[in-house]
Amino acid sequence: MAVGPLARIIAQVIVPAIAVLVRALPAAYAQALGNAKKGGVTAAQAVTRKAMSKEEALQILNLHQEEKLTAEAIQKQFEKYMSANEVKRGGGGSFYLQSKVYRAKELLDEFVDEKKEEQETKARSPEQ
Repeated sequence: MAVGPLARIIAQVIVPAIAVLVRALPAAYAQALGNAKKGGVTAAQAVTRKAMSKEEALQILNLHQEEKLTAEAIQKQFEKYMSANEVKRGGGGSFYLQSKVYRAKELLDEFVDEKKEEQETKARSPEQ
């Protein structure tokens, strides 16, 4: 018979707590979006993360911009750092670092491809 009053007391505490959360969470989200808009950021940019910059990618793969950036150099550094951070090895690997290395390689490969296409376009069209 003591379970009835105990359940009623618990319900009286839980129901108002849930009601407060239901009102507070949307208000907090709206305020966060408002603050982001004041800073010149759209809602989509406020929620999503920024992409990696070329400088950050070069830093992750330990490459220098002065060097001739080739697909072979990128691949060599990629393989070096992926194997060094292999998760399956003796516990020293990091999936987070592997993903950073992969994204850096992906970005630099795109950059090299764009440069190659740019050079081919210049070579095809003689000076007019």
